[in-house]
Amino acid sequence: MRLCRFLDQSHVGLGVYHDDSVIPLERIFTTAGLEYAKGDSLLPFLPGGRQHTRLRKAVAELPQDGAIPMDQVKLLVPVADPGKLILLAGNYAKHVQEGGGKAEERAKTFPYLFMKPPATTLTHPGDPIRIPSVSPDQIDWEIELGVILGKECSRVGESDALSYVAGYTVVNDVSDRNFRPNPTRAERPKDGFFDWQHGKWHDTFCPMGPCVLPADECDDPQALSLKLSVNGELEQNGTTADMIFPVAAIIEFVSHFVTLQPGDIISTGTPDGVGKAKGKFLKHGDIVEAEIGPIGVLRNPVV
Repeated sequence: MRLCRFLDQSHVGLGVYHDDSVIPLERIFTTAGLEYAKGDSLLPFLPGGRQHTRLRKAVAELPQDGAIPMDQVKLLVPVADPGKLILLAGNYAKHVQEGGGKAEERAKTFPYLFMKPPATTLTHPGDPIRIPSVSPDQIDWEIELGVILGKECSRVGESDALSYVAGYTVVNDVSDRNFRPNPTRAERPKDGFFDWQHGKWHDTFCPMGPCVLPADECDDPQALSLKLSVNGELEQNGTTADMIFPVAAIIEFVSHFVTLQPGDIISTGTPDGVGKAKGKFLKHGDIVEAEIGPIGVLRNPVV
């Protein structure tokens, strides 16, 4: 069972996601004879949420009618307004190496974290990734597993960390590889780092969706395939098994100095196959498809 947020005319709905249709949760609860508490957040229905057990009971009698065809709704990002949108850099050895770096083993390093402004980077499934006119020539793709927190999380151990996860989704950490504000500038030692960081912040540079796989339906987040295609051509083909820091270790690390809240999102890094390593970049008219089985396919055009 996968869950999604969607727009049906002007109404934000919640539903069970299928590749070709959505069954509204309100319909499911009504069919089961259960009271439905309306809202626009999936968190109450995911593990750790107050409605999760009732949803499990309701879907045992999943209605055979009432599904809305996917072409009649607009999918929305699974979490509308996360308090924190944290991403990892360099969490796959082959990606580090394809960029010319040296990948260290886990015991000798630590996770590199950065953030994106969620209000302006988060982009709905199907909405366009917009090439910024200020720096249009090296816009790149990065498929990542997104982790949605379901409970407040502070100073947890790796062995217990996954119990704080509500679900998993697909993230595309779109990146500008050549952002250089003020090209005639006087160079300073940290310019390269801030160029890289600011190149992550352009509007629309974090598509997310199309749905959420509840954490209790994912036996092992380190056993998921990741594939990204541009115009049908496979560019990235990896597995979460290759993370240097697995999901549980990331949560442990972050939670020891930042309290994580329900709805916070951690995007866990990308495997090799990015455009920069091949001299290929996104352009107007491209279609990007990022797929994590068994979550689904996140599609976005480029304009």
